[in-house]
Amino acid sequence: MKLTALRRFFQQEDLNFLLTNRVPRILLTRLTGRFSRIENRWLARVSIAVWRLFTDLDLSEAKQQRFDSLHDCFTRELVEGARPITTDPDVLISPCDAIVGACGEVAGTRVFQAKGFPYEIGELFGPTQDATPFHDGVYVTLRLTSAMYHRFHAPHDGRIEHVTYLSGDTWNVNPIALARVERLFCRNERAVLRLRLARGGHQLAIVPVAAILVASLRLHFLDVLLHLRYRGPNEMPCDTAVAKGKELGWFEHGSTIIVFAPRGFLLAEGIGSGTHIRMGQPLMRMPAVR
Repeated sequence: MKLTALRRFFQQEDLNFLLTNRVPRILLTRLTGRFSRIENRWLARVSIAVWRLFTDLDLSEAKQQRFDSLHDCFTRELVEGARPITTDPDVLISPCDAIVGACGEVAGTRVFQAKGFPYEIGELFGPTQDATPFHDGVYVTLRLTSAMYHRFHAPHDGRIEHVTYLSGDTWNVNPIALARVERLFCRNERAVLRLRLARGGHQLAIVPVAAILVASLRLHFLDVLLHLRYRGPNEMPCDTAVAKGKELGWFEHGSTIIVFAPRGFLLAEGIGSGTHIRMGQPLMRMPAVR
């Protein structure tokens, strides 16, 4: 009962916004990154115990149960078969465990991070990326909480053709901040992954967005760690084949992934704001291949 009351206290909107945004966000994020990598099993165990006071952290599906550092726990792998992959070839799967945020049709070039808070996909993608394939398309915002599985995977078979890295701030990306900070996703550190689907040749854009305490992104196919001190190159052409469900990388804590698809794609049945979804479950349905 006391634990529930403690969580409710820190979840009050004004207090939550103050504690997670009106602080030196970038400095705190860098310090947290350093602390999380300290390899000491006793320190890791105590840190995880404190973490559990504020979240519903569940490690029952983790491949390992003892962690050398907090970072190892954040980026944990799951046991084989913990996330079954939907095999229907017409379905794009969710790349991660998440809570669905704003989603639906792109209104020309405009989407929403929260009610009354629009942003332009061109600004999100950055000045070097062509966002026109996604005009009037479909998008889904996927928010990873700090307790969730933080690795993300390919939504379908295809090839990663390009990555653009955009440095930025580390605002919290929870619903409280999204309803208060205009164009938040366009302000934060992020990457734009362009995926060409093997089926139909359609393009997808997968946009991982960093947040406070989580400004590091590992992409396996580039063998590079993107973080606040990263100084380029910002444009990273690549040509990497990926299979549906293949692991692409991970966040160092919890954050957001926004998936964009062209016109003609549809949200999978049951997908809407507030939906809890796991990696491998249906996210979108592809148009018929002609």
